[in-house]
Amino acid sequence: MIVCVCHRISDREIARHARAGMGFDEIQFELGVATQCGQCEGCARDVVAQCSASCPTANIKLASNLLEGSTWQTLQPFSQLSPSA
Repeated sequence: MIVCVCHRISDREIARHARAGMGFDEIQFELGVATQCGQCEGCARDVVAQCSASCPTANIKLASNLLEGSTWQTLQPFSQLSPSA
């Protein structure tokens, strides 16, 4: 379904970007959705919210922020591992 008539952006296109981990502002900048008449903003935000809620692994890049200062053990690069017997 076309969400943004001005730029001919579909819900599938918005959802694809949201599942890739992009937020509404990033999608708006990338696709131009809700930048002309603004009538589609509510629907576009709903699509982004639904995709973010149904696909939490899309936001895995945020996990790198959690690792900073964490007590988790860091993994050694594969090249530094000694061969097992």
